[in-house]
Amino acid sequence: MLCTRCRTRTAVTADDLCTFCSGTRPPLPGGLMAPVPGPGGWTAGAWPRSPVALARAVTVLLGVVIAADVFAVVTGLRVRSRWGALAEGGSPDVHMRAAQIAERYFVLAALVQGTALVVTAIVFVVWFHRTRRNAEVFHAGVQRLGPGWAIGGWFVPIANLWIPYRVASGVWEASAQTGPGDGWRTVPKTPLKLWWGAWVLSLLATRVAEKIWSRAFEPEEVARAAGLVVASDALDIVAAVLAILFVRALTRMQVERAARAVNSVPAVSDAPLK
Repeated sequence: MLCTRCRTRTAVTADDLCTFCSGTRPPLPGGLMAPVPGPGGWTAGAWPRSPVALARAVTVLLGVVIAADVFAVVTGLRVRSRWGALAEGGSPDVHMRAAQIAERYFVLAALVQGTALVVTAIVFVVWFHRTRRNAEVFHAGVQRLGPGWAIGGWFVPIANLWIPYRVASGVWEASAQTGPGDGWRTVPKTPLKLWWGAWVLSLLATRVAEKIWSRAFEPEEVARAAGLVVASDALDIVAAVLAILFVRALTRMQVERAARAVNSVPAVSDAPLK
């Protein structure tokens, strides 16, 4: 009969569990941990699934986000310049029309930004969840939150400022390549910390800038608000660049962890990460 927990492998224990779910399988070579249930009760298979293709897609999409942000910065500077000239006493007949045209491009840039961000966020969360499930195979013991939080954590108001970071921190620790003699090595979380800090600052700055922009009516107010939006877009560019570095670093670590195990096993029944 099949295991009552994973429903995929043959039950071998008295309580109808397979060797994986019961934790009775001997430790895997290469530093991989036996896939016992982690937080949330999810049990991994014998091998992780490759995050490489998803990481490449996320990297490309983050590049699109950066391009959209650059477009927004350029249009935002034009809006600030045109409305600033009008605020300084320029001719309404000349500067008002130029300011309105610049603002149309500014709105277009915001639409492009929003579309790029939504698409990128979807693919990023899929990649993030994949790496979290892989971490369950590498080392379930260091996971602080279940795999579901790799998705749901982003949608919890206020708490989404720290829940995904806790998930990412556990994934990072589990993905660290083992050192000589299967000992653990400490890999600094600098890429994770820099990305997360920049992302939170960008998110908060964007919300403040958008609120001020929506309340701006006078030329001076519009010029000032446009400057704040430009600053938040610049922060978003920094966050996107750091996100690329984080995605590449974590993906590389997971590939190295899987490759070490594969090279240590002469023959396996499950397909390894490639």
